Amino acid sequence: MDNREINVSGTLVWYYYICPREVWLIGHQINPDEDDANVSLGRFIQDYSYPRERKELLVGHSKMDVFRVSEEGLVVGEVKKSSKYRNSARMQLAFYLSELKQRGIRAMGELRFPREKRKEEVVLDEQTERELDRVCREILRILYLPRPPEPKKINFCRKCAYAEFCWS
Repeated sequence: MDNREINVSGTLVWYYYICPREVWLIGHQINPDEDDANVSLGRFIQDYSYPRERKELLVGHSKMDVFRVSEEGLVVGEVKKSSKYRNSARMQLAFYLSELKQRGIRAMGELRFPREKRKEEVVLDEQTERELDRVCREILRILYLPRPPEPKKINFCRKCAYAEFCWS
């Protein structure tokens, strides 16, 4: 790895729960197939869902999909095309809430699944903070590996924008 500073991001937290190899690839700035249909669909859903809300709040090394200020305070949202990887999405959003908390900003989190017409509240509690701490250490360990972890076939591989990289 070169001398650039290594930072954990919400995206890396999301992928940690799905595929450690993808964490390494993204962390080493090896980009996925940008023309992949699933990548395009994800961007479309993010860009065109919730048109009345502000998009992309950048804090630290993380970019939150949507945000709004309500009577209760700041609400940040993460938009996903499906709830299939709900735990990954929940931990990604918890990471964002943690980044805000470290900066003295209290916020609430909402996972949003527009195709399912669902949303779910995410709370940053002590147990989740401990899990995030463990996950961030593990992500850094993966990023410092000299090579990506070996590919392992999982259900996610079928729709992964790195499939050609891993399996050709």
